[in-house]
Amino acid sequence: MINVRPSEARGHANHGWLDSHHTFSFASYFDPDHMGFRSLRVINEDRVTSGEGFDTHPHRDMEIITYPLSGAIAHRDSTGGNGLLRAGEVQRMTAGTGVMHSEMNGSNEDVHFLQIWIIPDTKGLKPEYEQKLFPEKDRQGRWRVVASPDARDGSLTVHQDVLLSSTLLSKGEKAEYTLPKGRHAWLQVARGAGTLNGVALKAGDGVAVTDESSLVLVASEPMEALLFDLA
Repeated sequence: MINVRPSEARGHANHGWLDSHHTFSFASYFDPDHMGFRSLRVINEDRVTSGEGFDTHPHRDMEIITYPLSGAIAHRDSTGGNGLLRAGEVQRMTAGTGVMHSEMNGSNEDVHFLQIWIIPDTKGLKPEYEQKLFPEKDRQGRWRVVASPDARDGSLTVHQDVLLSSTLLSKGEKAEYTLPKGRHAWLQVARGAGTLNGVALKAGDGVAVTDESSLVLVASEPMEALLFDLA
């Protein structure tokens, strides 16, 4: 079964310096029918103007993944983790017992990124920070694992039974994925448009997938997408 969460149905908040769309309930946006999907709790699509960002603030007991689409994000946290995050790089922060961090626009243009929260399988973990580059050539026309519980294929480590994969597709190109029996999936279209098993999708759309074994994503225009394989 494929259930589309249309881009325009998401929650929206525009604070001037921050324009944010919420796939699931977040902050002042509350929808009891969209509180997350399996262990996936938050997908926010954020645009932050130059010179602005999220000042130092706390988190705990959450796996936080930052996935930039354009521009650069300057990250700093209380574990000592810091760095400049650009498109093609992915960052994972385990908030665990508690962490303070900031995320600022580190460029002279608007920064566009996805912020993802995953509920960890264990509370009270030691806070951690990790950042890696996943080159376009490794994601073009195929699914590339970027986060997993066992760091497979050089991916980031996430403390939950979830495989997060990324793909880049040219017009007419496709990426196929076999979903094991009993697993669930969430597809998020970051850019572009296409179809998933024949169902039309556009940028910002999310798709909940259950009881499907074969997933075929085809781009009708250049596309970037994320796939969450969830218990």
